[in-house]
Amino acid sequence: MHGIEGRGLAGLPLAAVLLLCACSPSKGAKNGDEAALPGNDVAASNFANRMSGQPEPPSPAQPFEQKEKTDLLEFAYAYPAQAAQIPVLAERFGNALKVGKADALKMAREDRKAAREAGYPFRAHSLETRWTVAADTPRFLALRSESYVYTGGAHGMTGYEALLWDKARKRETAVTALMTSPAAFAAAIRDRFCDALDKARAEKRGAPVKRSDDDDFTKCIDPMQQVLVPTSKDGKLVDGVTVVIGPYSAGPYAEGSYEIALPVDAAMRKAIKTEYQDAFAAAE
Repeated sequence: MHGIEGRGLAGLPLAAVLLLCACSPSKGAKNGDEAALPGNDVAASNFANRMSGQPEPPSPAQPFEQKEKTDLLEFAYAYPAQAAQIPVLAERFGNALKVGKADALKMAREDRKAAREAGYPFRAHSLETRWTVAADTPRFLALRSESYVYTGGAHGMTGYEALLWDKARKRETAVTALMTSPAAFAAAIRDRFCDALDKARAEKRGAPVKRSDDDDFTKCIDPMQQVLVPTSKDGKLVDGVTVVIGPYSAGPYAEGSYEIALPVDAAMRKAIKTEYQDAFAAAE
């Protein structure tokens, strides 16, 4: 501070003056007044940054959730902070929210009008979508959604989606784009998938499953026609793929959905393109 004492503060830029004043202890600070609080230093520093044209530190993204319940529609849409901090994904989800809600409200209004004209009670509709994180590694952010739709019938319906964000290339990509080919990946996981599905069916039904190609609810289904979700336990590498199966695809509605978790093994890793293999865990 020696060189500054002789010159005073007049020759310094305004931002520097403000910063020096903010950092210099005041009489109140010495006596333990509020001027000594750390928050005041931060505020002064942020003000100095604004005055000098420096950007303020970005605020951390927050999870997003919108919920609304009316006589027409029960609506909900949510996605995690990891997606909120990526502008492309936040915009995509925002558009999906607007379009989905508008369509659901239109259908509910039409249904209510038809119910009144026919003299039967109207049942409020539902549309709920929640995105959650399945994997958040240095290379990939994998999200999965669960949506519930009810339009006044005997029961609602649940559906699923997956989204994969390539952090290195800063773009969305398809899970199948990571594969040498969908056929190769299907061959790599089919036996494990079919055995695991039979085991899951048996647990729900309380009896062993006798596989038959003539019965839709005992035969093995095509995993590539379901929702494939990359997963990670440690946040470092993708260490598995979960096959999410909606109601009716592998069993009756009463059995609900099935989720078949397949850890990465040698066959699966071999079916991943070389350029992506470093993002996957070594075979167990």
